[in-house]
Amino acid sequence: MSDLIWLSKAQMRRIEPYFPLPHGVPRVDDRRIISGIIFVIRNGLRWRDAPSDYGPHKTIYNRFIRWSRMGVFNRISASLAAKGGKPDQLMIDATHLKAHRTAASLLKKGLFPDVSDAPKEV
Repeated sequence: MSDLIWLSKAQMRRIEPYFPLPHGVPRVDDRRIISGIIFVIRNGLRWRDAPSDYGPHKTIYNRFIRWSRMGVFNRISASLAAKGGKPDQLMIDATHLKAHRTAASLLKKGLFPDVSDAPKEV
């Protein structure tokens, strides 16, 4: 496949400080797995449809879920956005998406990162 997405070494150097430290067994190549995660999300694919060049789809999925729960991707996004400075212009999208009634429970189960400033329910 020629349309695969690969993060460059410079891009990896910018986000590596936010990766959790490995415990015991060395992780599978971070660049390959993170590139696979980006490819799947960007193209709206199911995890099992990820090209085999990125490694086993289960590894890609597990890393995404584990790091999402740990807030790794939130920290990376916040850091990159902060380094970008103030934008020259803002664009507003008027797209309206209706969430399924079970979507609210995803936050409570820890399957979706909480990025709001709303007070936490007890």
